[in-house]
Amino acid sequence: MLHRFWLVLLLLAVAPVRAQLVVLHNAQIYTVDPAQPTAVAMAFENGKILAVGTEAEVLAAYPEAERLDAEGRTVVPGLIDAHAHLMNLGTSLLQADLVGTASKAEVVERLQRFALSLPDSAWVMGRGWDQNDWPVTDFPTAADLDAAFPDRPVWITRVDGHASWANTAALRAAGIDPMQPAPPDPEGGAVIRDEQGRPTGVFIDNAERLVEDVVPLPGEVELQLRLERALEETARRGLTGVHEAGLDLATIALYRAMIDAGQFPLRLYGMVGGAGETLDYICANGLLYAYGDRLTVRSVKFYLDGALGSRGAALLEPYSDDPENSGLLLTPPTVFQSYVNRAMWCDLQVNTHAIGDRANQILLDTYEAAIEETGGGPGRHRVEHAQVLSSDDIPRFAALDVIASMQPTHATSDRPWAESRVGPDRIEGAYAWRALLDSGARLAFGSDFPVEAVSPLLGFYAAVTRQDTEGHPDGGWDPEQRVTRKEALRGFTLDAAYAAFMEDEVGSLEPGKRADFVVLSRDIMTVPEPEILETEVVATYLDGVAIFGGL
Repeated sequence: MLHRFWLVLLLLAVAPVRAQLVVLHNAQIYTVDPAQPTAVAMAFENGKILAVGTEAEVLAAYPEAERLDAEGRTVVPGLIDAHAHLMNLGTSLLQADLVGTASKAEVVERLQRFALSLPDSAWVMGRGWDQNDWPVTDFPTAADLDAAFPDRPVWITRVDGHASWANTAALRAAGIDPMQPAPPDPEGGAVIRDEQGRPTGVFIDNAERLVEDVVPLPGEVELQLRLERALEETARRGLTGVHEAGLDLATIALYRAMIDAGQFPLRLYGMVGGAGETLDYICANGLLYAYGDRLTVRSVKFYLDGALGSRGAALLEPYSDDPENSGLLLTPPTVFQSYVNRAMWCDLQVNTHAIGDRANQILLDTYEAAIEETGGGPGRHRVEHAQVLSSDDIPRFAALDVIASMQPTHATSDRPWAESRVGPDRIEGAYAWRALLDSGARLAFGSDFPVEAVSPLLGFYAAVTRQDTEGHPDGGWDPEQRVTRKEALRGFTLDAAYAAFMEDEVGSLEPGKRADFVVLSRDIMTVPEPEILETEVVATYLDGVAIFGGL
């Protein structure tokens, strides 16, 4: 039976197209339009905004329009997540949820409950564990899973996606003997070993492929179900736009099929996943898409380093809590330079994962050289994450017109252990939103879901408070790096749209743009900060049509 959500979309897809003139009124509208920051009413027709202004003005101009009474609620532009993983979200919604597990024992308990719903032959998959949240923060081992799953392969991914944990059955399925010396570390990856050099069951970054390559692939029906679940979740959270950090041709084809069926309630800006056949295709055939108004692919995402939580972020100096380790470069600098040059020659925006200060410095050096050599292609090149920066590199973002695509909830999630990784001096350049903005750089905000929760309202709260959902720490962590509510809203709307070359279509509520907007239960621009967390999405509208809730 079709979920009601999908039935509504199907009916919209097959219903006759008709002109529909609507006036939304009795609202507190935050337009993110500097020329008219607030309004009370908005008229739109066929998905395009006609007018924004006072209730008297708009109702008088369109007396024949259908009326939507917001009952005094707050309306903001459709929210945009500038860095996320839509298909990974769908995958995580069909796997064991390990987010928030407080111990290895709790991980095992959740896996056992989840396994009851699976066929006996299926691998047990999950995502979300974080050893930093456990009483003992060392990496776990295969033995921690073996008692509960002696024969069935278990393969579970860390919360950031940059490490995975296998039991012995999964190791053996991958041809790895846990009693023999571990296979060599691949470039840009690490196999965690015991004192005898044997694999413990944890694999970092590129080493994850040693097991991932033997995990059974999902079928077409399961892939579609994953996407349906993900799209339902984004609509429920007020997202009308997502920038997907990593796409291949098969996923693009799936998205096109869903768009053709009228079952894709989202504007997706896609980044090709690294060098490979998809990038080759784009370079050979020119700009791949804009596929209607729902899918655009004109950028590529590369990886330079790993993640801070698994000590894979590439640092200029060793980790403060691991003096023999300076992190991992997933792509050698000379190879990365060749990739960036090629992408810019192909007229693609370049978006690169860089977390550590060394990775960010290499990225900026590489972009600068490539822009000089190639002319920079379309410009608006991006750093994805930019979590730890050298103070000398912060002004270079604005100088090179490089966008900092950052995720505010990373700061609040990482706070308990981040300073132990990099020490008190380097932490000054971590999650430095205010410093980047004051230097003239542009921020595009997102979540990196499913690494973090989908809700952009959580990101908005983190950006303006630098506190977790429990209100810790008092006054915020490094509060001088907070942004204003106006800046945070812009980061999740107009500046995110700019980062995808879409600012003329979406990102603010003004005449001529698309009627993408969100109705909220509270006024996030004025309520006390804790009440931001209590705010709910009442309705999400895409092209003036409710894709979640409604008025």
